[in-house]
Amino acid sequence: MMKKKKIACLHAHYSNIQYIQNALTSAELELVHFVDPGLMSRITSDKNFDEGQAKNKVIEQIEWISQANVEAILITCTNYIALLKENRLHTSIPIIKIDEPFFSSVCSITEPQVLLFTNPATVAGTMSRLNEFASIQDKPIHIEARVIENTFELIMQGKNEQYVEELSKYIKGILASEKNKKISVAQLSMVESAVKVEQELNVKIGNPLDSLIIHFESLLLN
Repeated sequence: MMKKKKIACLHAHYSNIQYIQNALTSAELELVHFVDPGLMSRITSDKNFDEGQAKNKVIEQIEWISQANVEAILITCTNYIALLKENRLHTSIPIIKIDEPFFSSVCSITEPQVLLFTNPATVAGTMSRLNEFASIQDKPIHIEARVIENTFELIMQGKNEQYVEELSKYIKGILASEKNKKISVAQLSMVESAVKVEQELNVKIGNPLDSLIIHFESLLLN
């Protein structure tokens, strides 16, 4: 029997587990999930908790997870990724950042793009990393980041159906009024809405899950 590759997944919210579990279901993979919503909560609510402390906490989490006999660690939270300083890690286990395959996909598009968020706290870190990625790859991009206001609290309150409907309605509005722009969603929690609109209107909405699946398929071939 072929030995499964054991992949640790670090999430900032429990809702991300289902997206990753469903997307990466494979006879060749065993996913182990670690969730810590507390770090993001402290960053946004505790004025005495500075960026240096947050970076230390991410390093501590990654090094602790690396001792769980895993072959790689997938980080699904873009804020965690932005805080991670790999030169400070005392582990050689590969770190897979969910946004990098997504960035590669986004940077392959030459038309004007709208990148949607629901969580305002993730915008600055994601856009900074995206612009850095595009610069390193020498890919000119024309991207406008937009936050769909007053929606992230719905997912945090467990109002998933209302969240999906609000996002779907917003995406359809852009498609109707700005037909020359490509649309992508930046967060895992937004994927269900993107897929819903794709199926209803026969359009392509970029999302981080599709590019992650392709990335893992290439990893399993190696």
